[in-house]
Amino acid sequence: MNINEVASLTGLSVRTLHHYDRIGLLIPKRNRENGYREYSDEDLNRLQQILFFKECGFPLSVIREMLENPGYNQEQAFEIQKQYLMHERKRIDTMLNTLLKTHQTWKGEITMTPKEKFEGFDLSKNPYKEEAKHRWGEEAVEKSSQTIAVLGKEGQEALSEQMNELFRTLAEVRHLPPDSPEVMEQMDVYYHFLNDNFGYHYSPEAFAGLGQLYVNDTRFTDNIDRFGEGLSLFLSQAMEHYFAKQKKTN
Repeated sequence: MNINEVASLTGLSVRTLHHYDRIGLLIPKRNRENGYREYSDEDLNRLQQILFFKECGFPLSVIREMLENPGYNQEQAFEIQKQYLMHERKRIDTMLNTLLKTHQTWKGEITMTPKEKFEGFDLSKNPYKEEAKHRWGEEAVEKSSQTIAVLGKEGQEALSEQMNELFRTLAEVRHLPPDSPEVMEQMDVYYHFLNDNFGYHYSPEAFAGLGQLYVNDTRFTDNIDRFGEGLSLFLSQAMEHYFAKQKKTN
C-alpha cells in the first residue's frame, strides 16, 4: 500500500506519515525501482498501535520508546489501551451528565450541590497511562520529577528562571540556520544544562527525541513559543542537527 492510500485509509496527512518516518516511529520499506514508500500489513498494524496510544494521550516520542522497548507486550498493551479508553468514556459520560445538570440549573429546574458542579473534572493522571509509562517508557520524566522535587520551592524557582533565560537566548538566534555553528554552540549549552540539572542523562539521540516532543505535544509548543514565534520548531530542528553532529563525531 502506498503512502497516499494509507493517508486516505487513516485520515492522516501524507506530511504526517513523512514525519513518522523521519523520527523513526513508522519506517516503511522503499520500492527499489522508484524509492516510494510501501506499507506492509505489519506497518499498518504498527500504525494502528501508534494511533491507539495517541488517542490515549501519549506524545509520539513516548510511543516510539514504548514500541521499541524489548519488553513491549501486545496483549498487555491491549489491556492498558482498553482500560484507558473505558476510563475516559466513564469520565466523559460523567462530564456530559454534569453539563446537562448545569443547563437544567440555569433554567431553574434543579439545584446542584458544589460537589456536583465539578463531577467529571478529573485532572489527576490516568492510572492506565501511568502503568504504560512505567512498563515501557518515559524513564527520563520520572527521574527528572524526583530530582526537581528535592530542590524545594526556591530551588525550583531558580532553576525555572535559568531555563527561561536560556529559552530567551535561544529565541534570539532562531533566525539563523538550525545547523549553523552559532546555533550548535547554543545547543551544546542547552544539552549540558539539561544533563547537569534534571537528574537524567540524555544521550544525543534522546536529546533529539525531546526536541520532537516540542512540536508533537502542544503543551510544550505553547509554552516554548511564548519566548518567540516558531521557537519550538526551530529547537526541534536544531536538536536533531546536534544529534547528527555528535553521531558523526563519535
